Amino acid sequence: MIRRPPRSTLFPYTTLFRSPAYTMKIKVLSRNPDDYTRETKYDIHKVQRNYNPTIHPLEAPREYARALNAVKLERVFAKPFIGSLDGHKDSIQCLVKHPKKLSIVVSGCCDGVVKLWNLPTRECMTTIQAHSGFVRGICFTPDSQSFITIGDDKTIKTWVIGDEYDYDEIAEASNTIINKTILTGITHSINKDLFATCGENVNIWDSTRAEPLKSFIWGVDTVHSVKFNPIETNILGSCASDRSIMFYDVREKEPMRKVILKMRSNTICWNPMEAFVFTAANEDESLHTFDMRNLKVEMCVHHGHVGAVIDVDYSPTGREFTSGSYDRTIRIFGADKFKSREVYHTKRMQRLTNIIWSLDNKYIICSSDEMNLRIWKSNASEKLGVLKRREKIALDYSEKLKSKFAYHPEIKKIQQHRHVPKYIHHTKNQKFLMIEAKKRREDNRRKYSKPGTVPYKSERRNYIVREDE
Repeated sequence: MIRRPPRSTLFPYTTLFRSPAYTMKIKVLSRNPDDYTRETKYDIHKVQRNYNPTIHPLEAPREYARALNAVKLERVFAKPFIGSLDGHKDSIQCLVKHPKKLSIVVSGCCDGVVKLWNLPTRECMTTIQAHSGFVRGICFTPDSQSFITIGDDKTIKTWVIGDEYDYDEIAEASNTIINKTILTGITHSINKDLFATCGENVNIWDSTRAEPLKSFIWGVDTVHSVKFNPIETNILGSCASDRSIMFYDVREKEPMRKVILKMRSNTICWNPMEAFVFTAANEDESLHTFDMRNLKVEMCVHHGHVGAVIDVDYSPTGREFTSGSYDRTIRIFGADKFKSREVYHTKRMQRLTNIIWSLDNKYIICSSDEMNLRIWKSNASEKLGVLKRREKIALDYSEKLKSKFAYHPEIKKIQQHRHVPKYIHHTKNQKFLMIEAKKRREDNRRKYSKPGTVPYKSERRNYIVREDE
Protein backbone atom coordinates (compact mmCIF):
# COMPACT_ATOMS: atom_id res chain seq x y z
CA MET A 1 0.00 0.00 0.00
CA ILE A 2 1.32 3.48 -1.01
CA ARG A 3 1.41 5.95 1.83
CA ARG A 4 0.31 9.49 1.00
CA PRO A 5 2.68 12.24 2.23
CA PRO A 6 1.33 14.91 4.61
CA ARG A 7 0.21 18.27 3.07
CA SER A 8 2.72 20.26 5.06
CA THR A 9 5.67 18.42 3.49
CA LEU A 10 7.88 20.57 1.28
CA PHE A 11 8.76 19.44 -2.22
CA PRO A 12 10.45 17.47 -3.56
CA TYR A 13 9.17 14.66 -1.34
CA THR A 14 11.13 11.48 -1.82
CA THR A 15 9.97 8.09 -0.63
CA LEU A 16 10.93 4.51 -1.31
CA PHE A 17 8.35 1.92 -2.17
CA ARG A 18 9.47 -1.58 -1.39
CA SER A 19 8.00 -4.76 -2.67
CA PRO A 20 9.25 -8.28 -2.58
CA ALA A 21 10.33 -8.03 -6.23
CA TYR A 22 11.95 -4.52 -6.50
CA THR A 23 12.50 -1.13 -4.88
CA MET A 24 11.29 2.07 -6.68
CA LYS A 25 11.99 5.75 -5.85
CA ILE A 26 9.19 8.30 -6.56
CA LYS A 27 9.33 12.13 -6.21
CA VAL A 28 6.05 13.71 -5.21
CA LEU A 29 5.21 17.44 -5.33
CA SER A 30 3.30 18.69 -2.35
CA ARG A 31 2.48 22.33 -1.57
CA ASN A 32 0.93 23.91 1.45
CA PRO A 33 -1.82 26.41 0.41
CA ASP A 34 -0.85 28.62 3.34
CA ASP A 35 2.41 29.43 1.55
CA TYR A 36 0.82 31.07 -1.51
CA THR A 37 -2.78 31.92 -0.58
CA ARG A 38 -3.49 35.54 0.40
CA GLU A 39 -5.23 36.16 3.67
CA THR A 40 -7.16 39.11 2.20
CA LYS A 41 -7.64 40.43 -1.32
CA TYR A 42 -5.50 43.46 -0.49
CA ASP A 43 -2.36 41.40 0.14
CA ILE A 44 0.40 41.21 -2.44
CA HIS A 45 0.55 38.11 -4.60
CA LYS A 46 3.58 35.95 -3.86
CA VAL A 47 5.43 35.08 -7.05
CA GLN A 48 7.30 31.78 -7.01
CA ARG A 49 10.48 32.07 -9.02
CA ASN A 50 13.92 30.55 -8.93
CA TYR A 51 16.53 33.18 -9.83
CA ASN A 52 19.32 30.70 -10.51
CA PRO A 53 20.83 31.86 -13.85
CA THR A 54 21.69 28.30 -14.88
CA ILE A 55 17.97 27.48 -15.03
CA HIS A 56 17.27 30.48 -17.33
CA PRO A 57 19.99 30.43 -20.01
CA LEU A 58 17.91 32.49 -22.49
CA GLU A 59 16.75 35.15 -20.03
CA ALA A 60 18.80 38.03 -21.54
CA PRO A 61 17.75 37.44 -25.19
CA ARG A 62 14.13 37.03 -24.12
CA GLU A 63 14.14 40.27 -22.12
CA TYR A 64 15.87 42.12 -24.95
CA ALA A 65 13.15 41.02 -27.39
CA ARG A 66 10.50 42.20 -24.93
CA ALA A 67 12.27 45.53 -24.45
CA LEU A 68 12.47 46.01 -28.22
CA ASN A 69 8.74 45.31 -28.57
CA ALA A 70 7.96 47.64 -25.66
CA VAL A 71 9.89 50.58 -27.14
CA LYS A 72 8.28 50.01 -30.56
CA LEU A 73 4.80 49.93 -29.04
CA GLU A 74 5.61 53.11 -27.14
CA ARG A 75 6.21 54.92 -30.42
CA VAL A 76 3.12 53.34 -32.00
CA PHE A 77 0.85 54.61 -29.21
CA ALA A 78 2.55 58.02 -28.92
CA LYS A 79 -0.39 60.35 -29.52
CA PRO A 80 0.26 63.34 -27.24
CA PHE A 81 -2.29 65.83 -28.59
CA ILE A 82 -5.57 65.84 -26.64
CA GLY A 83 -7.51 68.87 -27.85
CA SER A 84 -7.59 72.61 -28.43
CA LEU A 85 -9.56 75.46 -26.88
CA ASP A 86 -10.59 78.25 -29.21
CA GLY A 87 -12.52 81.42 -28.47
CA HIS A 88 -10.00 84.25 -28.32
CA LYS A 89 -10.10 86.82 -31.10
CA ASP A 90 -6.48 87.93 -30.80
CA SER A 91 -3.09 86.46 -29.95
CA ILE A 92 -2.84 85.04 -26.42
CA GLN A 93 -0.35 86.96 -24.32
CA CYS A 94 -0.42 85.24 -20.91
CA LEU A 95 -1.55 81.95 -19.41
CA VAL A 96 -1.72 80.83 -15.77
CA LYS A 97 -2.99 77.73 -13.93
CA HIS A 98 -5.21 77.66 -10.85
CA PRO A 99 -3.13 76.92 -7.72
CA LYS A 100 -5.68 74.48 -6.22
CA LYS A 101 -7.99 73.27 -9.01
CA LEU A 102 -6.56 71.13 -11.79
CA SER A 103 -9.39 71.90 -14.20
CA ILE A 104 -9.09 75.70 -14.30
CA VAL A 105 -6.73 77.86 -16.37
CA VAL A 106 -6.93 81.59 -17.11
CA SER A 107 -5.70 83.23 -20.31
CA GLY A 108 -5.37 86.84 -21.42
CA CYS A 109 -4.93 88.11 -24.96
CA CYS A 110 -3.85 91.22 -26.83
CA ASP A 111 -7.35 92.75 -27.06
CA GLY A 112 -7.67 93.00 -23.26
CA VAL A 113 -9.95 89.95 -22.83
CA VAL A 114 -9.44 87.44 -20.02
CA LYS A 115 -11.06 84.00 -20.23
CA LEU A 116 -11.53 81.27 -17.62
CA TRP A 117 -11.38 77.76 -19.11
CA ASN A 118 -12.66 74.41 -17.90
CA LEU A 119 -10.18 71.84 -19.20
CA PRO A 120 -12.24 68.62 -18.80
CA THR A 121 -15.19 70.04 -20.75
CA ARG A 122 -12.96 72.23 -22.98
CA GLU A 123 -15.35 75.15 -22.56
CA CYS A 124 -14.93 78.80 -21.70
CA MET A 125 -16.63 79.44 -18.36
CA THR A 126 -16.56 83.22 -18.50
CA THR A 127 -15.15 86.13 -20.52
CA ILE A 128 -14.00 89.41 -18.96
CA GLN A 129 -13.06 92.63 -20.75
CA ALA A 130 -10.27 93.34 -18.29
CA HIS A 131 -8.14 96.01 -19.99
CA SER A 132 -8.20 98.39 -22.92
CA GLY A 133 -4.87 97.14 -24.32
CA PHE A 134 -2.66 94.09 -24.03
CA VAL A 135 -3.09 91.87 -20.97
CA ARG A 136 0.53 91.63 -19.86
CA GLY A 137 0.24 89.33 -16.87
CA ILE A 138 -2.05 87.28 -14.64
CA CYS A 139 -1.41 85.74 -11.22
CA PHE A 140 -3.55 84.06 -8.56
CA THR A 141 -3.57 85.02 -4.89
CA PRO A 142 -2.44 82.38 -2.34
CA ASP A 143 -6.01 81.69 -1.18
CA SER A 144 -7.04 81.11 -4.86
CA GLN A 145 -10.16 83.23 -4.30
CA SER A 146 -9.08 85.93 -6.74
CA PHE A 147 -6.59 86.73 -9.46
CA ILE A 148 -4.77 89.93 -10.47
CA THR A 149 -4.24 91.22 -14.00
CA ILE A 150 -2.09 93.99 -15.47
CA GLY A 151 -2.34 95.65 -18.87
CA ASP A 152 -1.04 98.35 -21.16
CA ASP A 153 -3.60 100.77 -19.70
CA LYS A 154 -1.31 101.05 -16.61
CA THR A 155 -3.86 99.46 -14.28
CA ILE A 156 -3.63 96.59 -11.78
CA LYS A 157 -7.03 94.94 -11.31
CA THR A 158 -8.17 92.31 -8.84
CA TRP A 159 -11.00 89.91 -9.79
CA VAL A 160 -12.77 87.85 -7.13
CA ILE A 161 -14.00 84.43 -8.28
CA GLY A 162 -14.47 82.51 -5.02
CA ASP A 163 -14.98 78.75 -4.81
CA GLU A 164 -18.35 78.51 -6.53
CA TYR A 165 -17.42 80.61 -9.57
CA ASP A 166 -20.45 82.89 -9.71
CA TYR A 167 -19.58 84.43 -13.06
CA ASP A 168 -22.21 87.15 -12.95
CA GLU A 169 -20.35 88.82 -10.09
CA ILE A 170 -16.91 89.06 -11.77
CA ALA A 171 -17.92 91.40 -14.58
CA GLU A 172 -16.24 94.24 -12.67
CA ALA A 173 -12.94 94.33 -10.81
CA SER A 174 -13.10 94.39 -7.03
CA ASN A 175 -10.02 96.62 -6.81
CA THR A 176 -8.18 98.81 -9.33
CA ILE A 177 -4.78 100.45 -8.91
CA ILE A 178 -3.52 102.99 -11.45
CA ASN A 179 0.22 102.87 -11.97
CA LYS A 180 2.42 105.66 -13.33
CA THR A 181 4.16 103.53 -15.96
CA ILE A 182 3.34 100.54 -18.18
CA LEU A 183 3.76 97.17 -16.50
CA THR A 184 5.14 94.12 -18.29
CA GLY A 185 4.92 91.31 -15.71
CA ILE A 186 3.41 90.26 -12.40
CA THR A 187 3.98 87.50 -9.86
CA HIS A 188 2.49 86.71 -6.43
CA SER A 189 4.16 85.27 -3.37
CA ILE A 190 2.96 81.74 -2.67
CA ASN A 191 2.23 82.28 1.05
CA LYS A 192 2.29 86.05 1.66
CA ASP A 193 -0.02 88.88 0.74
CA LEU A 194 2.65 90.42 -1.49
CA PHE A 195 2.93 90.64 -5.24
CA ALA A 196 5.58 92.09 -7.52
CA THR A 197 5.30 93.91 -10.84
CA CYS A 198 7.95 94.86 -13.35
CA GLY A 199 8.33 97.53 -16.01
CA GLU A 200 10.78 100.39 -15.69
CA ASN A 201 11.63 98.91 -12.29
CA VAL A 202 10.51 96.13 -9.95
CA ASN A 203 7.82 97.16 -7.43
CA ILE A 204 6.66 95.22 -4.37
CA TRP A 205 2.98 95.70 -3.57
CA ASP A 206 0.61 94.94 -0.74
CA SER A 207 -2.94 94.18 -1.88
CA THR A 208 -4.33 96.55 0.77
CA ARG A 209 -2.37 99.59 -0.43
CA ALA A 210 -2.50 101.69 -3.59
CA GLU A 211 1.21 102.54 -3.54
CA PRO A 212 4.13 100.08 -3.78
CA LEU A 213 5.92 99.18 -0.58
CA LYS A 214 9.34 99.47 -2.24
CA SER A 215 10.98 99.71 -5.63
CA PHE A 216 14.17 98.11 -6.92
CA ILE A 217 16.22 99.88 -9.62
CA TRP A 218 19.54 98.74 -11.04
CA GLY A 219 20.27 100.89 -14.10
CA VAL A 220 18.26 99.09 -16.81
CA ASP A 221 15.63 100.37 -19.22
CA THR A 222 12.99 97.64 -18.95
CA VAL A 223 12.39 94.57 -16.82
CA HIS A 224 10.07 92.30 -18.79
CA SER A 225 9.63 89.27 -16.50
CA VAL A 226 9.59 88.65 -12.74
CA LYS A 227 9.03 85.44 -10.71
CA PHE A 228 8.78 84.73 -6.98
CA ASN A 229 10.67 81.74 -5.60
CA PRO A 230 8.07 79.13 -4.46
CA ILE A 231 10.32 77.82 -1.64
CA GLU A 232 12.37 80.81 -0.47
CA THR A 233 9.37 83.11 -0.66
CA ASN A 234 11.35 86.28 0.04
CA ILE A 235 13.47 85.84 -3.08
CA LEU A 236 12.41 86.80 -6.59
CA GLY A 237 14.19 86.93 -9.92
CA SER A 238 13.69 89.04 -13.02
CA CYS A 239 14.88 89.30 -16.63
CA ALA A 240 15.89 92.68 -18.04
CA SER A 241 16.53 94.17 -21.46
CA ASP A 242 20.29 94.50 -20.83
CA ARG A 243 20.57 90.67 -21.01
CA SER A 244 20.77 90.37 -17.22
CA ILE A 245 19.01 88.12 -14.71
CA MET A 246 18.62 89.97 -11.41
CA PHE A 247 17.70 88.74 -7.94
CA TYR A 248 16.02 90.58 -5.09
CA ASP A 249 15.14 90.00 -1.45
CA VAL A 250 11.93 91.72 -0.34
CA ARG A 251 13.50 92.22 3.11
CA GLU A 252 16.35 94.30 1.67
CA LYS A 253 16.41 97.78 0.16
CA GLU A 254 18.70 97.03 -2.80
CA PRO A 255 18.92 94.22 -5.38
CA MET A 256 21.13 91.30 -4.37
CA ARG A 257 23.06 90.34 -7.52
CA LYS A 258 22.77 89.79 -11.23
CA VAL A 259 24.35 87.74 -14.00
CA ILE A 260 24.68 89.02 -17.57
CA LEU A 261 24.48 86.54 -20.46
CA LYS A 262 25.47 86.97 -24.09
CA MET A 263 21.83 87.22 -25.20
CA ARG A 264 18.59 88.28 -23.58
CA SER A 265 16.56 85.93 -21.39
CA ASN A 266 12.80 86.03 -21.95
CA THR A 267 11.73 84.51 -18.64
CA ILE A 268 12.89 82.29 -15.79
CA CYS A 269 11.22 79.49 -13.84
CA TRP A 270 12.21 78.27 -10.37
CA ASN A 271 12.53 74.58 -9.63
CA PRO A 272 9.68 73.75 -7.20
CA MET A 273 11.79 71.16 -5.35
CA GLU A 274 15.22 72.83 -5.22
CA ALA A 275 15.17 76.27 -3.68
CA PHE A 276 18.11 77.87 -5.49
CA VAL A 277 17.84 76.25 -8.93
CA PHE A 278 16.20 78.07 -11.84
CA THR A 279 16.07 77.77 -15.63
CA ALA A 280 16.15 80.71 -18.03
CA ALA A 281 14.59 80.70 -21.52
CA ASN A 282 17.02 82.57 -23.74
CA GLU A 283 17.08 84.18 -27.17
CA ASP A 284 20.11 82.06 -28.14
CA GLU A 285 17.79 79.07 -28.79
CA SER A 286 18.89 77.38 -25.55
CA LEU A 287 17.80 77.05 -21.94
CA HIS A 288 20.24 77.69 -19.11
CA THR A 289 19.96 76.13 -15.65
CA PHE A 290 21.75 77.92 -12.81
CA ASP A 291 22.29 77.56 -9.11
CA MET A 292 21.66 81.01 -7.64
CA ARG A 293 24.51 80.51 -5.15
CA ASN A 294 27.09 80.14 -7.94
CA LEU A 295 26.32 82.21 -11.03
CA LYS A 296 29.82 81.98 -12.49
CA VAL A 297 29.09 78.60 -14.06
CA GLU A 298 25.88 77.01 -15.30
CA MET A 299 24.59 73.69 -14.05
CA CYS A 300 23.44 72.63 -17.53
CA VAL A 301 22.84 74.06 -21.00
CA HIS A 302 19.80 72.55 -22.76
CA HIS A 303 19.83 72.43 -26.56
CA GLY A 304 17.25 71.39 -29.15
CA HIS A 305 15.25 74.42 -30.25
CA VAL A 306 16.10 76.23 -33.47
CA GLY A 307 14.34 79.46 -32.51
CA ALA A 308 14.25 81.80 -29.52
CA VAL A 309 12.82 80.11 -26.41
CA ILE A 310 9.83 82.13 -25.21
CA ASP A 311 8.59 80.38 -22.05
CA VAL A 312 9.53 77.58 -19.65
CA ASP A 313 7.72 75.80 -16.81
CA TYR A 314 8.76 73.04 -14.40
CA SER A 315 6.81 69.91 -13.61
CA PRO A 316 5.53 69.60 -10.01
CA THR A 317 8.17 66.95 -9.31
CA GLY A 318 11.02 69.25 -10.35
CA ARG A 319 12.64 66.49 -12.43
CA GLU A 320 11.56 67.82 -15.82
CA PHE A 321 10.55 71.06 -17.48
CA THR A 322 8.86 72.03 -20.72
CA SER A 323 9.65 74.90 -23.05
CA GLY A 324 7.87 76.69 -25.88
CA SER A 325 9.80 78.32 -28.68
CA TYR A 326 9.54 80.68 -31.63
CA ASP A 327 10.18 77.66 -33.88
CA ARG A 328 6.59 76.44 -33.15
CA THR A 329 7.59 73.38 -31.12
CA ILE A 330 7.25 72.22 -27.52
CA ARG A 331 10.11 70.30 -25.95
CA ILE A 332 10.38 68.38 -22.69
CA PHE A 333 13.78 68.22 -20.97
CA GLY A 334 15.10 66.37 -17.98
CA ALA A 335 16.27 68.82 -15.34
CA ASP A 336 19.86 67.58 -15.71
CA LYS A 337 19.76 66.54 -19.40
CA PHE A 338 21.16 68.70 -22.19
CA LYS A 339 18.94 67.07 -24.84
CA SER A 340 15.14 66.97 -24.93
CA ARG A 341 13.35 63.65 -24.53
CA GLU A 342 10.23 64.75 -26.44
CA VAL A 343 9.19 67.28 -29.07
CA TYR A 344 5.57 68.19 -29.92
CA HIS A 345 4.36 70.08 -32.99
CA THR A 346 1.31 70.43 -35.22
CA LYS A 347 0.77 71.99 -38.62
CA ARG A 348 -1.60 74.67 -37.32
CA MET A 349 0.32 75.66 -34.20
CA GLN A 350 2.25 78.88 -34.73
CA ARG A 351 4.79 80.63 -32.52
CA LEU A 352 4.41 79.72 -28.85
CA THR A 353 3.72 82.50 -26.36
CA ASN A 354 3.14 80.64 -23.07
CA ILE A 355 3.37 77.14 -21.67
CA ILE A 356 2.41 75.59 -18.32
CA TRP A 357 2.66 72.12 -16.74
CA SER A 358 -0.43 70.95 -14.85
CA LEU A 359 -0.21 70.29 -11.12
CA ASP A 360 -1.03 66.57 -11.51
CA ASN A 361 2.08 66.13 -13.70
CA LYS A 362 0.04 64.66 -16.58
CA TYR A 363 -0.73 67.52 -18.98
CA ILE A 364 0.94 70.45 -20.70
CA ILE A 365 -1.09 73.47 -21.84
CA CYS A 366 0.32 75.93 -24.35
CA SER A 367 -0.87 79.10 -26.07
CA SER A 368 0.22 80.40 -29.44
CA ASP A 369 -0.17 83.25 -31.90
CA GLU A 370 -3.14 81.76 -33.74
CA MET A 371 -5.43 82.37 -30.71
CA ASN A 372 -5.73 78.75 -29.50
CA LEU A 373 -4.90 76.87 -26.33
CA ARG A 374 -3.71 73.29 -26.78
CA ILE A 375 -3.64 70.42 -24.30
CA TRP A 376 -0.92 67.75 -24.52
CA LYS A 377 0.02 64.69 -22.54
CA SER A 378 3.32 64.97 -20.67
CA ASN A 379 3.93 61.30 -21.48
CA ALA A 380 3.07 60.87 -25.15
CA SER A 381 2.18 57.15 -24.99
CA GLU A 382 0.40 57.21 -21.63
CA LYS A 383 -3.09 55.70 -21.57
CA LEU A 384 -5.70 58.06 -20.15
CA GLY A 385 -8.28 56.75 -17.73
CA VAL A 386 -8.28 54.07 -15.05
CA LEU A 387 -5.80 51.21 -15.45
CA LYS A 388 -6.46 47.70 -14.27
CA ARG A 389 -4.00 45.96 -12.02
CA ARG A 390 -2.60 43.74 -14.76
CA GLU A 391 -2.16 46.75 -17.05
CA LYS A 392 -0.17 48.56 -14.39
CA ILE A 393 2.05 45.53 -13.83
CA ALA A 394 2.65 45.14 -17.57
CA LEU A 395 3.50 48.84 -18.00
CA ASP A 396 5.86 48.83 -15.03
CA TYR A 397 7.58 45.72 -16.39
CA SER A 398 7.97 47.37 -19.81
CA GLU A 399 9.47 50.51 -18.24
CA LYS A 400 12.01 48.43 -16.32
CA LEU A 401 12.98 46.59 -19.48
CA LYS A 402 13.39 49.84 -21.43
CA SER A 403 15.57 51.34 -18.73
CA LYS A 404 17.66 48.13 -18.54
CA PHE A 405 18.40 48.12 -22.29
CA ALA A 406 18.24 51.91 -22.78
CA TYR A 407 21.82 52.14 -24.06
CA HIS A 408 21.58 49.31 -26.56
CA PRO A 409 22.07 50.91 -30.02
CA GLU A 410 18.88 49.65 -31.64
CA ILE A 411 16.62 50.44 -28.70
CA LYS A 412 18.30 53.82 -28.15
CA LYS A 413 17.78 54.73 -31.81
CA ILE A 414 14.06 53.88 -31.73
CA GLN A 415 13.51 55.61 -28.40
CA GLN A 416 15.21 58.87 -29.37
CA HIS A 417 14.03 59.24 -32.96
CA ARG A 418 11.38 61.92 -33.53
CA HIS A 419 9.81 63.21 -36.72
CA VAL A 420 10.07 67.00 -36.94
CA PRO A 421 8.93 69.46 -39.63
CA LYS A 422 11.20 69.84 -42.62
CA TYR A 423 12.21 73.42 -41.87
CA ILE A 424 13.30 72.45 -38.35
CA HIS A 425 15.30 69.51 -39.71
CA HIS A 426 17.12 71.71 -42.23
CA THR A 427 17.71 74.52 -39.74
CA LYS A 428 19.11 72.04 -37.23
CA ASN A 429 21.57 70.70 -39.83
CA GLN A 430 22.68 74.23 -40.75
CA LYS A 431 23.13 75.08 -37.08
CA PHE A 432 25.25 71.96 -36.61
CA LEU A 433 27.51 72.98 -39.54
CA MET A 434 27.90 76.48 -38.10
CA ILE A 435 28.89 75.12 -34.68
CA GLU A 436 31.41 72.73 -36.24
CA ALA A 437 32.90 75.55 -38.33
CA LYS A 438 33.20 77.73 -35.22
CA LYS A 439 34.99 74.95 -33.34
CA ARG A 440 37.32 74.39 -36.28
CA ARG A 441 38.26 78.08 -36.45
CA GLU A 442 38.93 78.14 -32.72
CA ASP A 443 41.12 75.04 -33.01
CA ASN A 444 43.08 76.66 -35.84
CA ARG A 445 43.62 79.84 -33.81
CA ARG A 446 44.79 77.77 -30.86
CA LYS A 447 47.06 75.69 -33.09
CA TYR A 448 48.88 78.68 -34.69
CA SER A 449 48.96 80.95 -31.64
CA LYS A 450 51.33 81.16 -28.74
CA PRO A 451 50.55 78.43 -26.18
CA GLY A 452 48.10 79.68 -23.57
CA THR A 453 46.83 82.73 -25.51
CA VAL A 454 43.66 80.94 -26.70
CA PRO A 455 42.49 78.97 -23.66
CA TYR A 456 39.85 76.29 -23.63
CA LYS A 457 36.51 77.48 -22.27
CA SER A 458 33.78 75.22 -20.95
CA GLU A 459 30.37 75.50 -22.57
CA ARG A 460 28.83 76.06 -19.15
CA ARG A 461 30.94 79.21 -18.81
CA ASN A 462 30.81 80.29 -22.43
CA TYR A 463 27.38 82.00 -22.30
CA ILE A 464 28.14 84.09 -19.20
CA VAL A 465 29.57 87.59 -19.65
CA ARG A 466 29.97 88.59 -15.99
CA GLU A 467 28.38 88.54 -12.56
CA ASP A 468 27.69 91.72 -10.55
CA GLU A 469 26.89 92.06 -6.88
